[in-house]
Amino acid sequence: MDVPGDSREERIAEARKILGLLGFDAERSNERSALVLLALLELGPDAEWHESERPMLRTVQIMQWLRDVYGKDYKPNTRETIRRFTLHQFTEAGVVVQNPDRPDRPTNSPNWCYQIEPAAYGLITAFKQGDFEERLKEYLAERPGLQSLYAREREMNRIPLQLPGGKEIDLSPGGQNVLIVQVINEFCERYTPNGEVLYIGDADDKWAVFEKQALASLGVEVDSHGKMPDVVVYLREKNWLVLIEAASSHGPVDHKRYRELSELFRGSTAGLVFISALPSRVELRKYLKDIAWETDVWCADNPTHLIHFNGERFLGPYN
Repeated sequence: MDVPGDSREERIAEARKILGLLGFDAERSNERSALVLLALLELGPDAEWHESERPMLRTVQIMQWLRDVYGKDYKPNTRETIRRFTLHQFTEAGVVVQNPDRPDRPTNSPNWCYQIEPAAYGLITAFKQGDFEERLKEYLAERPGLQSLYAREREMNRIPLQLPGGKEIDLSPGGQNVLIVQVINEFCERYTPNGEVLYIGDADDKWAVFEKQALASLGVEVDSHGKMPDVVVYLREKNWLVLIEAASSHGPVDHKRYRELSELFRGSTAGLVFISALPSRVELRKYLKDIAWETDVWCADNPTHLIHFNGERFLGPYN
């Protein structure tokens, strides 16, 4: 769509002003954030603020709308930037709600969506009207309560998990986290008794558990760019590091992943054990041709058995 540049820039400037009035700093009220706000309101350059809508939009739909209406062509690799550095900030501030149609939607669902929060919508649609200043004061006074309410709702949907040592954490719902809970409760209890959980990756928070010093003492130095397995367990009495991939939303330990993990943990003074955890033997069928030799497979629907892929050892490191 060919849109006059002046009206486009004017509307973006107004959106940035609104974000500033809502307490967002310069970084969080930049052009990208302003454009995302406009997309969530489906407010084109020539429409009035009171004509805003409240659609539920996925990140890709936001990007497509901005491409069509504002001529802003965000590349596919910027989707995570928009999600993490704009939509996440809007959600934390209570301006946007996630998945109002299904709050327990799995984190990795392609249908994950966002919608302007009703009170914020009521305020924004009054922009440029005579009572806007008064409504802004009322909204800002009430917002801490709204933020707490939505934060409690998000927490209610998290999955509680007690680690072998008694420590309690919670994981975001859905995705591989359901299988991770089964790995800790079923696999670890049987095959890594007294094991120390040194790492758990959460779909919503990569470092749900990260015992950095313990890993460093074993010669493993990991930075934020390292593609960690989903779970890392240390068996002290055997000096094993058990590296577990939860293959419900990602694949198992195939030959490529085997090389990646071997490189990531190359400095380990403990022997490395590679495990692919799958929800079921039915799911295993999809991956049989890909699973690397000298690894083991555990299926949650048959928790008392392991499937061993070749080698002279059974559940142990190879030197």
